[in-house]
Amino acid sequence: MSLEIIEIILRSIYVSGTATLLSAVWSLPLGLTIGVKNFYGKRFVKGVFNAFLGMPTVVLGLVLFLLIRHAGPFGFLNLMFTPLAIIVGQAVLITPIMVSFITSAVESIDSDIRDLAKTLGATEIQASLAVLKEATGGTLLAFIASFNRAIAEMGIAYMVGGSIPGFTMVLTTAIALQRDMANIELGLTLAAILLSIVFAINLTLNLIQKRKP
Repeated sequence: MSLEIIEIILRSIYVSGTATLLSAVWSLPLGLTIGVKNFYGKRFVKGVFNAFLGMPTVVLGLVLFLLIRHAGPFGFLNLMFTPLAIIVGQAVLITPIMVSFITSAVESIDSDIRDLAKTLGATEIQASLAVLKEATGGTLLAFIASFNRAIAEMGIAYMVGGSIPGFTMVLTTAIALQRDMANIELGLTLAAILLSIVFAINLTLNLIQKRKP
C-alpha cells in the first residue's frame, strides 16, 4: 500500500471522526433535551430532524459552497477547499442522524429513572445525565451511524473540499477520481478499504454491545 493511499485513509478517518465529535457538541444536548422534555411542538421538532435524515449531500454541499465561497457571506473565513470546510459540512449533515438516534435512545429509557434521580436530590441536569448514561448503547449507535454516514459521503467533500491531492482528498473523492481516470483496479481497492473501515467499526460496536451486562 502506497504512502499516498495511507494518507488518504488517515485523512478520511480524521475528517469524519472530527466531524462526528463536532456534531456531538450540539447534538447530545439537543437529543437529550428533546428526549426527556415534554413541550409544545415536540412532535414537529422530531419530525423535522427525521425529515432531514435523508438529506442529499450534493444539495448541502452546494449550499455550503455558496456560503463559504469568496463571494459568499462567510468567504472572509477562507474555508473554501480546506479540510475544515469538509468537517463542518459533514457535521451539519450528520446532525439529524445523531439527534434522532439519541432522542429515540433516551425516550426508550424508563422515565422512572429520571424521577428517582430527582427524588434522591439530583438537579435537572444530573437527572437528565442519568438517563443519558442508561442510554449509552443507543448513544454509541448514534455516533457510529453518524461516522459511517460522514465517511461515506462525497457531495460535500467534493464541493467544498475540492479533492485536492495531499490536502483535501478523501476516500470517496479518490474513488470518483480513479473512475474518471479509468483506473478501475485502484478505485476498487479504495472502495474495499472504505467498506472495510465501515465494517470494522460496526463489528466493534456489536462486540461492545454483546459484552455490556
